[in-house]
Amino acid sequence: MVTEMFSCLIWMFVLFCSSIADENAIRDADIFPSSPEIERGSTLKLFCVLGKHYTPHRNASHIIWKLNHELISQENYNIVNETVSSVTIHNFTYSKAHVKCFTRYLGKEQLLVHTEVKSGFPPDIPGNISCFYYFETELTCTWTSGRETNLKTIYTLYRTVMTHPNTVDSCQSKTESCSFYYPNASYISSFCFQVKAKNVLGEASSDCVPIPLEKIEKFEPPEILSVKKITGIKQLLTVTWKMPEKIIPSQRLTCQVQYKNLYSNSSSFVTVPLNSAEKTGSCNLTGLWDSTEYSVAIRCISVTSIFWSEWSRGKTVSTEERVAPSGKVDLWRVIESSHSAGNRSVHLMWKPLNSFPPSGRILGYKIQYFPEKNAALNMTLISTDRKITLLLNEEAYIISIAAYNSAGNSPEVILRIPSTDEKSSQIIETVRTFTTNEEVVVEWTASVPELTEYVVEWYEEMEMDPSGRSWQYVSNSTNWKTNKKNFKPFICYNISVYPIYGHKVGAPYSIQTYVQEKKPSEGPVADTGIPGKNEVTIKWNEISKDKRNGFISNYTIFYKPEDGKELNETVNSNILQYRLKSLQANTQYTVYIMARNGAGGTSGEPKTFKTLKFNKEDVIFIALPIGLSMLFLLSLWITCIVKKHAFKKVCWPDIPNPAESVAVEWPLDASMGATSEAKPTDFEDISVLEDCFPEESQEESLLMNCENHVSECADINTKDTINGDKKILCNEENEVAKCFLPSMPYVITDQDVRIQMPSALMPAKEIQPTEMLEDGLCALQQTSVKNEEKDNEALKLEDFSGKALFNPYLKNSVKTREFLISESLPEHSKTEPKSQSTILPPFPQNVSGQSYVTLDMFGLASAH
Repeated sequence: MVTEMFSCLIWMFVLFCSSIADENAIRDADIFPSSPEIERGSTLKLFCVLGKHYTPHRNASHIIWKLNHELISQENYNIVNETVSSVTIHNFTYSKAHVKCFTRYLGKEQLLVHTEVKSGFPPDIPGNISCFYYFETELTCTWTSGRETNLKTIYTLYRTVMTHPNTVDSCQSKTESCSFYYPNASYISSFCFQVKAKNVLGEASSDCVPIPLEKIEKFEPPEILSVKKITGIKQLLTVTWKMPEKIIPSQRLTCQVQYKNLYSNSSSFVTVPLNSAEKTGSCNLTGLWDSTEYSVAIRCISVTSIFWSEWSRGKTVSTEERVAPSGKVDLWRVIESSHSAGNRSVHLMWKPLNSFPPSGRILGYKIQYFPEKNAALNMTLISTDRKITLLLNEEAYIISIAAYNSAGNSPEVILRIPSTDEKSSQIIETVRTFTTNEEVVVEWTASVPELTEYVVEWYEEMEMDPSGRSWQYVSNSTNWKTNKKNFKPFICYNISVYPIYGHKVGAPYSIQTYVQEKKPSEGPVADTGIPGKNEVTIKWNEISKDKRNGFISNYTIFYKPEDGKELNETVNSNILQYRLKSLQANTQYTVYIMARNGAGGTSGEPKTFKTLKFNKEDVIFIALPIGLSMLFLLSLWITCIVKKHAFKKVCWPDIPNPAESVAVEWPLDASMGATSEAKPTDFEDISVLEDCFPEESQEESLLMNCENHVSECADINTKDTINGDKKILCNEENEVAKCFLPSMPYVITDQDVRIQMPSALMPAKEIQPTEMLEDGLCALQQTSVKNEEKDNEALKLEDFSGKALFNPYLKNSVKTREFLISESLPEHSKTEPKSQSTILPPFPQNVSGQSYVTLDMFGLASAH
């Protein structure tokens, strides 16, 4: 407590002196102490001093403190004077932290100065001092430092000669070891070793430990000169080695020779005593196996030391061979399919001889093969490898292999290769596999119980090299076990069981298995194709075999409409597409697929698709009526173009021109002397055709006689007119009206103008010729009359009381009319029989002043 108070007073004095010193004596701001190192858990006190640059605008009251980035509470602040502020941090447990001094002025913080603070522990007393000594080369000692100080600690190793305590050598290190090198590594019988540790928090020293150098001497490893076989002496090797030069003199040594049987991986040792004066050593190794390789190594030690030298570099040698190999080669084959030329590749593989102990070093293998039906074609090959590939034709072959050494050949192993067209019966009926905690077990059943030998073959499914396959012969058993370590986890293996009878190999039974599964490394990628309105077909590919990590049991399709509930469908592993139905039209969906095996499932990348607003049927239902309508309109348009004359005749019939009528022949002088000048009409010169039916009582009888009149018209032949210039034609194509209006007289003036008027107005001589007019005549007369009715208001129709039964022009038919012949006409016309039709010459067309009036108009007028 007194020490802390004294230290505080010293710091306050220093700060006081610094505050009154010249402004150039210190920086603008400073912090004391700088980079302190304190004991973990103690109290830290720091001072921040403002320079003249910051005064008089700022003072110590503007100073704030931060520990790393955290603001220290102001209750830990202390203002010493105007320019000095201190902070106290209790129980400082950070191994390393930064304390920063700021000024806060007008709401802004400005960093003035900062320092790094470390905390740690004082050093513990070093212990477990041990040393080793290489003669006149190196003396190295190691120790344990105890608890980590977390501060910079210096270790000093002191070496004191026990017989001369004042003779002390030392070396320093920051780690737990230190070395003396030549010439400071001279040999002295005994030293005392002490280690001292020191840091800013304190120091600690170990006791002085006496260690004789003879006890800690260590050699360089010896060098093997030779390992030889003795001619004529079997099962013996002679080893010779050279000792290192720097050894403490007059020491007894012991060397250890290790010889390791490389076949059995077993080691044996031979101890050989030596003297330090001897520069070499040798020994014989006996009781060895014939034709066996051995590895030899040597190390040595002083009898008074506790340290062996390192092992020398090993040397390998083989003992002499006594007999030929006694065991058979473990042979197997893989037959590939025939090539296009009829040849096939047969891959032969074999394992090293497993005789124990081995009877000789194998120099190579002799392969012989020949067609089964022609032994004279024997071929021999030599191989030093344990595999070979033969190119054979489609015949059956006999193959034999023997290992050989310098003493002879091993017994042959024979294997028959069947012909390409040979079919083997299926003897193995079932195979199953399962795993236990440590083993893989394969069991099978055979239809031939007397079979006693089988071959179990296994290899990775993705293994394409035939030589990468493993096999094992099984005798007198229908099950096989092997360690799980022979199989890789998460890899699919093909396992086949072959029956062996004699030299023949039967048809295999194969299965696939995983010794351990995990969920697939990746999921299937969905292909949505072209969606429909309410359905879509999801397709995907199988996961690659190297990423399945187990047998795929099923696929689950997850699909979710936008802002909707997620749905799913599960299918078997052999299905790679599925149709999702009952989807919403014109809706975006998200779909992804999960592949599941026995260990779990993995989902693929999600894909989006949008269903259509209309499907094909909807488009057909919409397009079909439109297409039919357009087709109908097109057909109607074409029909109108083709039949336009027929439609025009039905809808807009031609109005006949009376001037072109052949129903009556007009006076010749009228046609010849017609002029375009309009002349006043003189009623004395007008002839009126009186009404054919003056009484209404006659209408019914006339209507009934219409049909008879039409039939009569059909029998009328072409008749000559009075002057022979015109003919009246009546044929079956001209349709005759079936009814007549009461006829009204036509008034014919000398200017060849016909006007329909009542007979009461114009007395005239009556004639009754009946004529049959063509279809267009009535219509033409009706149209002309209506036009004249509108233009010529001279005739007053109010006085006429004639009543029209119907308008014959609307029927587009021809009526039979009676004509009244004017007295001014030629006499022969008057005396013409009624059966003769009076033919008037046609009026010239488009001649002004030419007009006619029909009594139908008067009938219509009287009706009003």
